[in-house]
Amino acid sequence: EEAGIMNTASQSPPLGDGGASLRFTLNVTAGLGGMGGAQPLAITMNGGVALIAEVEEWRIDKRIETKYLDEKHTSIDEAINAAIHYRREGIARSVGVLCNAVHLLDRLIQRDIIPDTLTDQTSAHDPLIGYVPHTLTNAEASLLRTKDPAQYLKLSYESMHLHVQLMLQLKDKGAITFDYGNNLRARALEQESKHGHLEADFKPLSASTPNGDSGGLFPGFVPAYIRPLFCEGKGPFRWAALSGDPADIAVTDECIINLFPENKSMLRWMKMAQEKIAFQGLPARICWLGQGEREKAGLAFNELVRTGKIKAPIVIGRDHLDTGSVASPNRETEAMLDGSDAVADWPILNALVNTAGGASWVSLHHGGGVGMGYSIHAGMVIVADGTADAALRLQRVLRNDPGMGVIRHADAGYLLAKETAKEHGLNLESRL
Repeated sequence: EEAGIMNTASQSPPLGDGGASLRFTLNVTAGLGGMGGAQPLAITMNGGVALIAEVEEWRIDKRIETKYLDEKHTSIDEAINAAIHYRREGIARSVGVLCNAVHLLDRLIQRDIIPDTLTDQTSAHDPLIGYVPHTLTNAEASLLRTKDPAQYLKLSYESMHLHVQLMLQLKDKGAITFDYGNNLRARALEQESKHGHLEADFKPLSASTPNGDSGGLFPGFVPAYIRPLFCEGKGPFRWAALSGDPADIAVTDECIINLFPENKSMLRWMKMAQEKIAFQGLPARICWLGQGEREKAGLAFNELVRTGKIKAPIVIGRDHLDTGSVASPNRETEAMLDGSDAVADWPILNALVNTAGGASWVSLHHGGGVGMGYSIHAGMVIVADGTADAALRLQRVLRNDPGMGVIRHADAGYLLAKETAKEHGLNLESRL
């Protein structure tokens, strides 16, 4: 997830162009789990200060051990003080604090400290197993989940409602606030629609979004920052070395860097990834590549295998978050230009096209990021084994997979996607 979070950080204000700096900014978020754990490193890679709440101490310790996080605090005030110091001095540093996100945001408001950016990657997509209500300690939460799940869910939804209220208050004070795809906004709106407005100190969420649209509270990260990349067919390009030898990834890194010397943001990411990202399991790498680039990279990797420059085949895949593989109204397809947010045809078409193209395996799944039932998405993996047959399949799949995303966005009316389609010969002129 590191490359995707890095892209969001580099596209979001006060950067906005994918190549500036977050230096002298305070960036507040929560959650150091599987995805959220990449946040502190993405922020410091862009020169900023990260202040991150996490309720499970072992997660903080793990992120420090793997060098994704720089320091840990158990006092909210001490953590805030440290983060403010680093912002003032322009020091890129990540600060984890053992607390609930609600308590951190409440204390920031009490002290009138306004972050430059504000988001959240707690497990709001799973109100029972993931999200921890602010009224419970972590130990109490573990007990209540099994003893009285209904009561746990009640407390969880109430906490998420307050969580969003606090984010809105900081937004109103000037924090650039966005949803990071965990369905927190939808959970808060669901709570209010079922049980009414509970917090007397805040205005109802419905006042900000009379039509019940979660984007009316604060935007999701895709429509706010990532969609122009999707229109160009850009998305996660991920590969693993089946040899298990990190030296093979070093060869592919050099290959990618030489293939795309004009892609400055990607080159910057690759340099930092080599320095800061530790391998887990099979050596692997990820970067964001666009229409035409993925195909070129896949064929180059196949040639490296064929000529023996790397020891074994390379497996190429991507994340479920991509330009044409998802229907997710609260995340990847939020606020589409033509209102097609919930149209689920596109990931099915993506899966069928990749199957026809010769992908090694194709999968369909749902719930990514936002919870079961809120999205559907297609996965794809293809193996570069050095054969001529693999070259043909790589050429088809790695052209068509992002191409479906360009077509999807062009069909929705995005001019940039139409221009990308024309540039890469996707032959849409007579159809759109």
